[in-house]
Amino acid sequence: MRVLHIITGLDAGGAEQQLRLLLRRLPVRCDVVSLTGVGTVGPGIRADGTPVTALGPAGPRDLPALPRLVRLIRAGGYDLVHTHLFRACVLGRTAARLAGVRAVVATEHSLGGTRPEGHPHTLRARAAYLASERLGSATVAVSATVADRLRAWGVPSGRVHLIPYGIDADHFRFDPGLRAAARKRLGLAEREFVIGAVGRLAPGKRYDLLLRAVAEVPGARLLLVGDGPERHRLHTLAYGLQVAERVRLLGERDGVVETAGDRPADIPGLLAAMDLFVSPSPEEVFGLAVLEALAAGLPVLHAHCPALDELPAEAAPGARRIAPDAARLAAALREHAAAGGGRRLPVPAAVERYAVSRAARRLMALYDHTARHGTDGCARGPAPAPGQRPFPALLDPRR
Repeated sequence: MRVLHIITGLDAGGAEQQLRLLLRRLPVRCDVVSLTGVGTVGPGIRADGTPVTALGPAGPRDLPALPRLVRLIRAGGYDLVHTHLFRACVLGRTAARLAGVRAVVATEHSLGGTRPEGHPHTLRARAAYLASERLGSATVAVSATVADRLRAWGVPSGRVHLIPYGIDADHFRFDPGLRAAARKRLGLAEREFVIGAVGRLAPGKRYDLLLRAVAEVPGARLLLVGDGPERHRLHTLAYGLQVAERVRLLGERDGVVETAGDRPADIPGLLAAMDLFVSPSPEEVFGLAVLEALAAGLPVLHAHCPALDELPAEAAPGARRIAPDAARLAAALREHAAAGGGRRLPVPAAVERYAVSRAARRLMALYDHTARHGTDGCARGPAPAPGQRPFPALLDPRR
């Protein structure tokens, strides 16, 4: 089977890095097309052995992109097209059908409650999405939260398939030597209490709340890993709160594979350097960064994490849900700081539940079904009912 993955872009983000993880495990020949550029993730995908083509800097709104994409799909002789992210889903599903491909799968990675992938929710955007959805075979939701939102948008329930994100837990396993090296590189003393967060610096992530909370915890240090439109505002806020000397904005880092000879600079090393992980965003659609922190043995505070909220509490005893409020968050930070840093928790069952190998098997099963039945074959496929727990047997080793 030959599969073409079409994605809006390849800058560092959950969808882009998840694609790279899956490409390593899918037992089919894959190519990748980015509607924009190769970004920061594209070179890594190429290094892994998967060809990457960028349509160019004109971007996904460039009308000539559609015929170019149609020609590319026809020339590749693909059996299945898999689209990722809103714009690529709209353009890619249309191009696939025009190119004569009957098996078309889309993954909805980040359909927020009011802003699909951070963009304003307009009737025009919704109409375009639903029109292109009818051209596809199946839509993958990365969480039950996303599945419910797809149905609310008007996607038929039988065409929604729940395949959660996957994580490579071994990649994030705690290493004391890596912790020491990362702290040395960052200029952090062994006994300093270090709070951390990983994600795109965007308004909905509410890192401003975390900065305000850290300001109320004397001596605590904060590592913010990621980049985005809020970077300058957060930098200014840190100075305004007089905590700039305790806050490090570290930019985008590799969350899939360590840089050769420089592991302390990548996500596993930075997680090892932390004592507490915080996700203050109330709008997460999965919570992959939270799972990575749990895989590193960190205690976690989170405002919203569907990956955990959809599981029994005992699946992740080291994670605690907290309201996205600066005062309450500050109180929780002080509590953890008083207990001291350096402790590591056992990796919880939730992490194994979301193993990337499991996600790859589920996706491959959907590929096989879709390739056999084409556009109409998934119209009555299984999907959890709204509100139904997607994983009723968390600890069942047969699942």
